[in-house]
Amino acid sequence: MSADGRADTVRSRVFGEVAELYDVARPGYSDALVRDVLAYARLGDRAAVEVGAGTGKATVPFAAHGIPLICVEPDPRMAEVLRRNTAGYPGVDIEVCGFEEWRPGPRRFGLLFAATCWHWMAPDRRWDLVHSALEPGGAVALFWNPLGVVDGGLHTELAEIDRRHGVVDSPHGRLASSFGDEPGSGGTDDIWPEAECLRDGRFTDARSVRFRQEVRFDTDRYLAHLASVSAYRILPADRRAQALADTAHLLDSHGGGIDLHHLSDLFLARTR
Repeated sequence: MSADGRADTVRSRVFGEVAELYDVARPGYSDALVRDVLAYARLGDRAAVEVGAGTGKATVPFAAHGIPLICVEPDPRMAEVLRRNTAGYPGVDIEVCGFEEWRPGPRRFGLLFAATCWHWMAPDRRWDLVHSALEPGGAVALFWNPLGVVDGGLHTELAEIDRRHGVVDSPHGRLASSFGDEPGSGGTDDIWPEAECLRDGRFTDARSVRFRQEVRFDTDRYLAHLASVSAYRILPADRRAQALADTAHLLDSHGGGIDLHHLSDLFLARTR
């Protein structure tokens, strides 16, 4: 259970509370990642489906390649921003529904992708749902954006603020040096899907790629990012405000920002 008693299934739906902030503050996905996914999928004229599309942080760069795209998003507030962000892409259709409740009907897709949301999908059903949505040989692409703090001293001080306010698994919870070269190592070991996918037996040709870049967030931008993260959304409002204020004070005392390694970890597989 989460800090204020809401279960994880509810925690996955808190982002709509701050849909506009989420859209502005969350980092996007690199063109290199999108190109790798599309090269692997070899879609041709086949359509793709995105689950947990949110406000379109991944949707837009895929839609810019002109592929027909169905977006499945459970929160109507997130979907409203998604509609606005994809208004210029006539090949995008949005279906407001949870992945577990969504039914593809007779449709089958050449690609299913999920950006920083696969861990919210029901573990006992998600691979069945993926398999039923894909054509034979269709591709699945799952990816995340873990962050690592460059400055060890700052990381320690941030951890103390998190401990004091009951923040669990914040974006600055890991040092950049803890991430190796292998995708899924360091920050996403517990949610990395490769072993689960291969145990399923209906998928093959598994591949993993890690993209890495160094970024600097100024204090205001980083605080906006934190305010959109579930670890902070589930806190009582007064505790969340104090945790963010203490973090802002610390970052301002360290030059007005935070240096991070921004990773994009990509997992690919296809149906047999």
